[in-house]
Amino acid sequence: MIIQSVVNLVSICAEHGIEHAILSPGSRCAPLTLAFVRHTKIHTRTISDERSAAFIALGMAQQLEKPVVLVCTSGSAALNYFPAVAEAYFQQIPLLILTADRPPEWIDQYDGQTIFQENVYRKHVKASFSLPSTNPSDQSLWHADRITNDAINLSQAFPQGPVHINVPLKEPFYPEENEDYRFPEVKLIKVAKSKTSLSPDTKKKLALTLSGFQRIVLVCGQGKPDRKVSSLLDQLAKTKKLMVLTDTISNMQSEETISLHDHWLGQKEFSDPLQPDLILSFGNSIISKSLKLFLRATKAEHWHIQSDGQAKDTFLKLTRIVSSDVDEFLEWLLGSLPENDQVFFDSWKKLENQTRNQLPQVLQESEFGEYPAFHQILSRIPPFSKIHVANSMAVRYLNFLGKRSQEIICNRGTSGIDGSNSTAVGCTFTTKEPITLITGDLAFFYDRNAFWHNYSMPNLRIVLLNNHAGGIFRLIDGPAKQPELEEYFETKQRLTAASISQEFGFEYQQVESREALELALNGFYSPSSKPKLIEVSTDSEMNARILSEVKAKIKALLSESFYS
Repeated sequence: MIIQSVVNLVSICAEHGIEHAILSPGSRCAPLTLAFVRHTKIHTRTISDERSAAFIALGMAQQLEKPVVLVCTSGSAALNYFPAVAEAYFQQIPLLILTADRPPEWIDQYDGQTIFQENVYRKHVKASFSLPSTNPSDQSLWHADRITNDAINLSQAFPQGPVHINVPLKEPFYPEENEDYRFPEVKLIKVAKSKTSLSPDTKKKLALTLSGFQRIVLVCGQGKPDRKVSSLLDQLAKTKKLMVLTDTISNMQSEETISLHDHWLGQKEFSDPLQPDLILSFGNSIISKSLKLFLRATKAEHWHIQSDGQAKDTFLKLTRIVSSDVDEFLEWLLGSLPENDQVFFDSWKKLENQTRNQLPQVLQESEFGEYPAFHQILSRIPPFSKIHVANSMAVRYLNFLGKRSQEIICNRGTSGIDGSNSTAVGCTFTTKEPITLITGDLAFFYDRNAFWHNYSMPNLRIVLLNNHAGGIFRLIDGPAKQPELEEYFETKQRLTAASISQEFGFEYQQVESREALELALNGFYSPSSKPKLIEVSTDSEMNARILSEVKAKIKALLSESFYS
């Protein structure tokens, strides 16, 4: 039997411009699955592992900047979505999550495949809805249609994010032979969007307050590339009236911004002339722990700029939320900055320029390991490739190395290692340009089901840094000093990617030296019908030593020249 409320739901999705749905197999979700598959305006894919499916949808929505639908059956399937749902919530990525369910009267009655699905994601979605249980009445259809409209609109309202609709379904689930899916015209509820601007009176008050500051830093949090915002940041940096601080996931790095601050922040000999009296910020999280700790220790005020909603007090200094679109605020700021403290400006720029000049040579002279390999790999990635980077050490190496021209994507909403493969796979489904995933061994093997599907990914390139352990724990004082380090923190493992590559049909090369890596990179981005994977094999203990030595050499070089 065709269930009209489900058919209407799919029609409303299509009319709102939703074009992609990721489905996971199941019986209870059959009405949803068939309706999405048979709608000509929606492209569907089926991914068996719901945890991977959700991160794949996240990777697509991240790029498309509009909702991607997730559909699963009842029971624990919905729980497997949870890691990606939490990531989407904190990274502000729109998802429309549809979980099939049994009718409410059968929940907690020892009926098969049932859990408490209503509001199952709790605070990790913008809202949870439940469709009326299967009922052909006009009012129940009106109610279901209104819920679907509300959910889609809410997922795209600032801040964007995941929205959940639980869908109780009664048997029968499948249409009869003579039943056709006819998608009706549906009523849409649309939202008229507008920019958020500062009033003239607010601008006057802000300008008066701003005039009392001389040492201003502008911190760019995680976000997508934006040419207009990047151009305004460069113009602001060139005024020499404030410092623009970026890290790799801001996608705002340029020759004008400060991006190598991890090499000197937190070191007492450099900190005094770098102290700001005002922190301006926009965007989401930042990677750099040293930057966060540095800003938390200052006596500065903090203003956060965003168009709506509650701001986060990351630096413990929040005094003002400026309700404005970022580009509007930066345009106003360009003509409103007071004169800067010249010592403050010169100190930041001197440290940045010296590190930029010295770091490549220091890495070139070090022995071969993850850090110099990372530097070598980045030099060969085409500018039009998007770079996905896993959490833990991979994203930190990337941040240590400064400015990138490619779009950088990392799951820093929850900062977990789960789902980085799947997010990159989702990205490959949105473009024909090469997608480069740089990952560590634990993140890679943890999410191997990302590749367990029937869809081609000829544009996927993977660089696996395999040190056969969770190497970051060797760099944290607490676990590094414990006798249980190797077994219970690093979790030593002997796996390589050779078998996975063979199983999923990847082109595979394993390297252990600069020379072998250079040869492997030569044809890495040439066209292929298959994904390609380079496995860089290193030793965890050696990697920790290389990182420590590089940091010490950079610090020594900066100390020699900073006060000269």
